[in-house]
Amino acid sequence: MNRGHTYRERLPASAAGSTLVDWLTRTYEHSTAAEWRERIDQGLVRVDETTTHADVRLRPGQRLEWFRPPWEEPDVPLHYDVVHEDDDLLVVDKPAGLPTMPAGGFLEHTLLALVRQRDAKWSAVHRLGRGTSGLVVFAAPHAAAATHALFRERRIEKRYLARVTGTLTPQTITAPIGRVPHPRMRELFAVTPGGAAAETIVERVDKDLATVRIVTGRPHQIRIHLAHVGCPLKDDPLYGAHGVLLDATPGDCGYFLRAFELVLPTLRITAAIDSTATRSAAAARPSLRTEPPAPSASSASARPAPGAPEP
Repeated sequence: MNRGHTYRERLPASAAGSTLVDWLTRTYEHSTAAEWRERIDQGLVRVDETTTHADVRLRPGQRLEWFRPPWEEPDVPLHYDVVHEDDDLLVVDKPAGLPTMPAGGFLEHTLLALVRQRDAKWSAVHRLGRGTSGLVVFAAPHAAAATHALFRERRIEKRYLARVTGTLTPQTITAPIGRVPHPRMRELFAVTPGGAAAETIVERVDKDLATVRIVTGRPHQIRIHLAHVGCPLKDDPLYGAHGVLLDATPGDCGYFLRAFELVLPTLRITAAIDSTATRSAAAARPSLRTEPPAPSASSASARPAPGAPEP
């Protein structure tokens, strides 16, 4: 049982004139109007730090907060490995199945909560999907803005190892990604003509294992793009071949996708994965190594220039 959580928001212009219960029901569809009325009557919802009634009219700019009582969170792996730590950055290896950030039914069973139990100063700079394992970057307060800028400006390079189906070949995939309707989730991310620009580079393929680099960082980008070209991740419960959306949610697991290499301007970190580990998402966690960045581009052994933010 966790400790519960208070959700807070500043009401936008679209809340003007709505009743409190109508706004909550429309905005947070996981609960019915009757359930919201019960919470309001119990004093679990406040407007401008004051309990009120369900039919009060709202104004833009008001502060709304509601307390969710403690609940049992789903069981997930509650471990991670520290790969690199200095005064500015913490890089950890997240297991598949552990959410990076609080969302839905997850609050304390998240990588962020576990890392902050170790040291509360760290903030996640990006995230991995729940079913994806691998390297996640946290920054100290004084380094957060600069580290966010590295991701935003595509000066960080990330590579993934993915187990795929079908016959995948090295290629660049540029299908736009945006929100589309979904009967179970209302909407989720998929390829759509009106979506945001997205670029995924399939660098190498060895049987059913592909090395993939991302240039943009759209949600679930690798899963979406590989499915779009007819080679979805093996056992992906949501993204089927050629854009077919299956009856699952984005947080459902079962596939193998690992963020195994991270290259910053002054640091390269690689998760060394042996053949046994790559064949099973439940295999023992691999050894890890941290090393200096590659030589300059003028060197014959230099790696490609960095440029891949997190999906």
